Amino acid sequence: MSHVRFENVGKLYAKNAWAVEDFNLEIQNAEFISFLGPSGCGKTTTLRMIAGLEENTHGKIFFDNEIVSDPTSKTFLLPEKRNVGMVFQSYAVWPHMNVFENVAYPLKFKKMSKEKIYESVMDILNVVELQGLELRKSHELSGGQQQRVALARGLVMRPRILLLDEPLSNLDAKLREKMRKDIRKIQQEFKLTMVYVTHDQKEAFQMSDRIVVMNKGKIQQVGTPEEIQNSPKNEFVAEFIKSGE
Repeated sequence: MSHVRFENVGKLYAKNAWAVEDFNLEIQNAEFISFLGPSGCGKTTTLRMIAGLEENTHGKIFFDNEIVSDPTSKTFLLPEKRNVGMVFQSYAVWPHMNVFENVAYPLKFKKMSKEKIYESVMDILNVVELQGLELRKSHELSGGQQQRVALARGLVMRPRILLLDEPLSNLDAKLREKMRKDIRKIQQEFKLTMVYVTHDQKEAFQMSDRIVVMNKGKIQQVGTPEEIQNSPKNEFVAEFIKSGE
């Protein structure tokens, strides 16, 4: 199970400088949910709070009814204890390692046997269509292949939640289109809970079960792509969708 719940979550950086404020949301098991909004709206900060890379200053975050972060009770589960995978905008593929070593890296901390690591890595490389490239270094890979390495590294741990922060923004339009379909297919096959940050409306509408539209750290609307497009809840959502940003 991979259910995430936010209760009145906020992130305050300085007096009255809210990155995220009054954030209430339930993310269902095996749901693909996108955080959509303009730059600086709090999307990435919220994603990083799920991962444990940022501590919320207010409210509670739950994984499957277990509190993972609550500043009032000083509860904070470290990132490495959360079993969350993350894929960044910058591929973060280590140049001194080949494809196999990049993907295997997180498994080495689990003290798995070499045989199990090999089996797990080769299985996931097949899923992301990188079979046969395991010995290549990053400079020998295209941008799309490097992003697939990053995706494989996020998947190989079989995380309870996979977080993706603008993962396709560095790719050309044709490759972005293919990767959208591939990521959605993988999410459905693995029955993964997936949280996706984007400012690209087409991406969010094409891939998501639900979309969270954000502005200035606050949720403006939560709904299916059809609900967001056809029944905007307020003027901001209507104007944002109309702008096509």
